[in-house]
Amino acid sequence: MTRVYLETGKTWTFACAVDWPGWCRRGKGAEEALDALLAYRPRYAAAIGKRVTVGDVTVVGRVRGTTTTDVGAPDVKGEWDDEPLERRELKRQVDMLRSSWTYFDDVVRGAPASLRKGPRGGGRDRDAIVDHVREAERSYGRKVGSRVPPRTPWPEQRDALAGALLDGDEETAWPRRYAIRRIAWHVLDHAWEIEDKS
Repeated sequence: MTRVYLETGKTWTFACAVDWPGWCRRGKGAEEALDALLAYRPRYAAAIGKRVTVGDVTVVGRVRGTTTTDVGAPDVKGEWDDEPLERRELKRQVDMLRSSWTYFDDVVRGAPASLRKGPRGGGRDRDAIVDHVREAERSYGRKVGSRVPPRTPWPEQRDALAGALLDGDEETAWPRRYAIRRIAWHVLDHAWEIEDKS
């Protein structure tokens, strides 16, 4: 069984797999979001280097989105995020986050510096996306007790973040399950953006 929740805003609905960090896609409604999620299964599996079994897709809950949801990013925790993570499952999820980092880095290395722009000329080039992802992760780290100074080398920043997720304080602004899923989504979403615009 694949547990999925729906986060619905005024503009977008996100379908996110609770137990597969980073596997989260959006659509104009629940059906479109679920279709997008399933369509991305092979791409997601390739990114994290694991066989992703789907089985029955079960919607375990719905949450109301925010203005961030409407802009195009999932933003809301659910009751499932407060479920305790056993050590083995926590390690599995952090390993998938690390795989998403490796995938992102590989995509960046193979991408041109200038990326194809949108229909109105919008969009960032490769290095601007990299800077955005790095700074976002530094900011996200504070939500789970990982504080690193600006200009910390990215590998050290990632190690600090992974360490906080694995061994940090249980009482943080973001529950671990949510934090891992949200961070992995951000990394993969931008990796796929770079791929699609290269």
